Amino acid sequence: MKTVYSDLHNGHSGLLDLRGIEWRESAECPARANNVEAAIRGAGASEIITPDEFPEEKYLRLHAPDYLEFLKTVWQEWEASDELGENARPDTFVGAGMRHNADTTCVVGKLGRYSFDATSPFVEGSWEAIRTSANIALTGAEIIKGGDRSTFAACRPPGHHATETYCGGYCYLNNNALAAQSLLDSGASRIAILDVDYHHGNGTQSLFYARNDVLTISLHADPVVEYPYFLGYADEPGEGPGHGFNVNFPLPFGTGWDTYAPALDDAIAQISRFSPDALVVALGLDTFVGDPTTYFNIATEEFAHMGLAIGALGLKTLVVLEGGYSVDWIGENTVQFLDGLESS
Repeated sequence: MKTVYSDLHNGHSGLLDLRGIEWRESAECPARANNVEAAIRGAGASEIITPDEFPEEKYLRLHAPDYLEFLKTVWQEWEASDELGENARPDTFVGAGMRHNADTTCVVGKLGRYSFDATSPFVEGSWEAIRTSANIALTGAEIIKGGDRSTFAACRPPGHHATETYCGGYCYLNNNALAAQSLLDSGASRIAILDVDYHHGNGTQSLFYARNDVLTISLHADPVVEYPYFLGYADEPGEGPGHGFNVNFPLPFGTGWDTYAPALDDAIAQISRFSPDALVVALGLDTFVGDPTTYFNIATEEFAHMGLAIGALGLKTLVVLEGGYSVDWIGENTVQFLDGLESS
């Protein structure tokens, strides 16, 4: 198995989250991807390669032109303004009864126009990291097109919360969705996306919700009590031609392998019936029992069981890194999953 990785993600650093009454380093930090790369290199089971470059037309297959322009230029606009702060982030959002396409020229207004929460700030190196992360996923898609059975795209920042026109949840471009679209554009008829991140991939769901060429399945914490709160419920089957092609498994706090495994088996059975040409796995390691931000209880060795069950499908599989915020364990948990996938 090849691993696609770039250290350009390190420029997307110094991100801050509001925790309680003070600003602290964001859980979405460079150590996440660095520790994954180090663990894979240490295990010696994967060739690590750098991503190819792709034209912006690849991103525009799923993201709006004005949104892409915003991502490319927002930091320069922030620096040129009289705004203060090490992170460019919104403080005002578009709500009901407001103009979602208002042509504001103020950088703070643009941040609110193109963000659905305040968790995805920008720094000087953000755009380079964002586009490189998307290129990592697109390179992974090219590798499985070329004949490899499986590939791992070590993406940072993650992507599954990003929509056509909004960033949020640490996500800016939807890496796994762009990879799926690239596979379709190269001749695949059907692609399945299996999202095993602790949080629902609201962006991925929204991008394919009315389509029947992509089956999207997500296992995640119940949005009744967990982010992103406003999408990810069981009664969201898709619409129009996409009806029946979106499946959500909301799971309760405290979910361990005994609860998770039957839901995963159901998801795998539905993927098998769909008979896709390839599978994209949105791999979030934040279901881990030791993750400081979440409330599931998947043990390290159980990630190998997860990988083994998914690999048993026998499909060409691209694994795309999403969440996972236990920096001390994210590398080993990733290796366990990939080992299980490869051993099936």
